[in-house]
Amino acid sequence: MTGVVPMKSCLIFHSYSGITRGVAQKVKAACGSDLIEVIPRKRYSNLTAYTVGSLRAMRGESDLIDPETINVSSYDLIVIGTPVWAFRATPVINAAVAALKGFEGKKAVIFATCGGSPGETIPILKKALTGKGVTVIDAVVFTRKDLDAKTADLITAIKTALPT
Repeated sequence: MTGVVPMKSCLIFHSYSGITRGVAQKVKAACGSDLIEVIPRKRYSNLTAYTVGSLRAMRGESDLIDPETINVSSYDLIVIGTPVWAFRATPVINAAVAALKGFEGKKAVIFATCGGSPGETIPILKKALTGKGVTVIDAVVFTRKDLDAKTADLITAIKTALPT
């Protein structure tokens, strides 16, 4: 008897204030995604996040991170979530994209959490992933006002990409 192997997803995220982590946890509960929280080796303080971190984000720079490499070869779908700093992905997520291994031919859904405008976050992240051979099939932007509604949109995008 052969059974159908369920498709698997991982959600790679960085969370500074806890909002992106909260979205990731809701996705895990709804979709069963494995969570991979990426953290900077040198933690940001409130001051450095909004000064040094934002400047590094604007420049597209990367931080040293843990985990150092992220092997996604056993997953069918990659989900990547980032806060928006200075209208860009955080340096931690820039490093996470660079740290991906086993990504060839994978599909991805990306999301960004922000207080207002995501700026160029989604197009830049999509370009970085596409340049690695990953097909970005959907993107969701969260603001403070629409967190619950957009979480439902993200979960739907993931479930659609992972048929049972």
